[in-house]
Amino acid sequence: MKGILILLTVVGLLQSVYAQELNCTVTLNTEQLFSQQTTDQQNLSQLKTAINDFINNKRWTNDQYSTEERINCKLTINLLRSVAQGVYEGNAQLIVTRPVFGSTYETISFSFVDRNFNFTYLPSNPMYFNENNFTDELTSMLAFYAYIVLAVDYDTFSKQGGNNYVQRAFNLANLAQNGSGSIGWRNGTDIRNRYWLVENLMNTQLLPFRDGMYTYHRLALDNIGENPAQSRKQIMDVLKMVQQVSILRPNAVLVNSFFDAKGEELFKILSEATREEKTRAFAILSQLDPTQTELYRKLVR
Repeated sequence: MKGILILLTVVGLLQSVYAQELNCTVTLNTEQLFSQQTTDQQNLSQLKTAINDFINNKRWTNDQYSTEERINCKLTINLLRSVAQGVYEGNAQLIVTRPVFGSTYETISFSFVDRNFNFTYLPSNPMYFNENNFTDELTSMLAFYAYIVLAVDYDTFSKQGGNNYVQRAFNLANLAQNGSGSIGWRNGTDIRNRYWLVENLMNTQLLPFRDGMYTYHRLALDNIGENPAQSRKQIMDVLKMVQQVSILRPNAVLVNSFFDAKGEELFKILSEATREEKTRAFAILSQLDPTQTELYRKLVR
């Protein structure tokens, strides 16, 4: 009996020391759904719990994480229509954040909007996931984004550190292309879907972009408190690299997602730059991210 108690204590301690990798806040927005039709609130509550448990309670890597090291992210799912019992259509936004060394600041490392987050869920059917086979739309999408979170986070700590998880996301996308009818997995006219996201991450033409995410986060942001001038120079170098990538791959989803995540942060950092740096920054930023031109214009006023 004493041995069993000791064993249970050790297991409990290990569980408190080593945690799952993701700390994802799941939000299920049903306001538009309710305005269109009557939907079972209990089913939706179970759906949110199932999604949360699937993402946060599953081990996605063989690495050891403490609770404090878990990757923070947010998945906001907007349900717009339910065409049949348990069949949902909507969109979703994924935001991944990362702490900046030596500060309390968390930077948005990745932001992406999935405009075709469509799936079927019934509480009576357990969420079963097999990485080597397409089982259903919801688990495939959630697993895909779990690997994307890992990929982009690992890339910020070492050059192409997320390669393994990019490959796993790519494999899931290939399986889904054959097993799903969703346009979110397909090479079509929507150049900002799941297919193009993982294609960009795999594409050798965009490897400089992924290397730039390491420079931006690990070399520049993590050291900006100690050497702000050097960090700004490194960020300017990253912007020049993004400019070159955008010439090779116009409208690449990775480039668009970068400015969705970093636009305001870039403005704040470069507001402290020299006049010459601000002028050069405005020229690049307004070209690559025209939707936020008026924000960037404040750099040269």
